[in-house]
Amino acid sequence: MKLVNLTKNIVLCQKLIVADNFWTRTKGLLGRKQLDSDTALLIKPCNSIHTFFMHFAIDALFLDKDYKVVSILTSLKPFKLSPIFWQARFVVEFSAKSISAAQAQIGDSLSIQG
Repeated sequence: MKLVNLTKNIVLCQKLIVADNFWTRTKGLLGRKQLDSDTALLIKPCNSIHTFFMHFAIDALFLDKDYKVVSILTSLKPFKLSPIFWQARFVVEFSAKSISAAQAQIGDSLSIQG
């Protein structure tokens, strides 16, 4: 599966990993030394994240039920906690600096394809 920004007609990632049960959501990106630039993790349901015990910084897009971007965090360093975004239903985690490179903005509509 890939994640596409419909607003800008840009592919945000070619490989979207989905964490949608207790075990995959609990593990998240833990244990990884890095996240490839063409890969992202979709966590659902989710409206806040942490980077405890991670080895690298991440970017995160917080999405509402319609996959519209409601908040963006960039370069969230290890051992940090995000705010709770009450509108968010999903979070997509990317390697740091991926969101600015893709020019994602609040209000963009995203789609999971393939």
